[in-house]
Amino acid sequence: MEYEKWDEVLAPYDHAVEELKVKFKNIRKEFMAKGEYSPIEFVTGRTKKIASIISKSQRLNIVDIESEMEDIAGIRIMCQFVEDIYTIIELIENRTDMSIVYSKDYIQNFKDSGYRSYHVIIKYPINSIAGSKEILCEIQIRTLAMNFWATIEHSLKYKYEHYIPEDLAVRLRRAADAAFLLDQEMSEIREDIMKAQVMCQVKSVTVRDVLNKIQELYNLGETHKALVYQRRLDKIDNERDIAEIIHLKREIDNLLQQYNSNNKND
Repeated sequence: MEYEKWDEVLAPYDHAVEELKVKFKNIRKEFMAKGEYSPIEFVTGRTKKIASIISKSQRLNIVDIESEMEDIAGIRIMCQFVEDIYTIIELIENRTDMSIVYSKDYIQNFKDSGYRSYHVIIKYPINSIAGSKEILCEIQIRTLAMNFWATIEHSLKYKYEHYIPEDLAVRLRRAADAAFLLDQEMSEIREDIMKAQVMCQVKSVTVRDVLNKIQELYNLGETHKALVYQRRLDKIDNERDIAEIIHLKREIDNLLQQYNSNNKND
């Protein structure tokens, strides 16, 4: 196939990857903006390289790549905990802008190599100047520990052309078990970790709100009061006391409500 033809074939997949990355990143932003724990740690994506598509087609005797190859467009979602993976799957199931074709749970049923991850094949609609079409896309959801192991295995597969020597494969399987043991240990203290992270996020959101309200005071011409509150915030923020920051926010809220009431009465 000529390069121009490949460019035309792969364009919808490029669009899908970019759109899906934005959508899943926005889910994370929504959780963070509300001061809640996000099951999504970060998101990456890629369109399969032409050389990889050709190699896979030849290896698996694929004739029609658009209907038979499911991972030309690929999204990877990383989580902190195994439990988060299944939360994300529920989020995907409840969306109306994509539909699940099928799933592969390589966590409950991990591969002989030790590979663990959750794969979801979706149909995703793309609208372009050429028209509308649904394409297949693979979403991989895994923990940071699983991703570390899978990245190493992928590099070794590339080096040994998919046939890793048995002695190295044995050590990789042991490493996979160790990575999953880490995930299990982290799950044991998941509640404490989540509470600590949520507390940090609540503090961040509250500080941002207080700064916005201090700016309102500046805008109202109350420079002295704004400076007093700014100094108090600086002192509290250094001490990392969320309760004091919330108390300061309420004080400024009450003061601004008084200004609003007075303006309505004038």
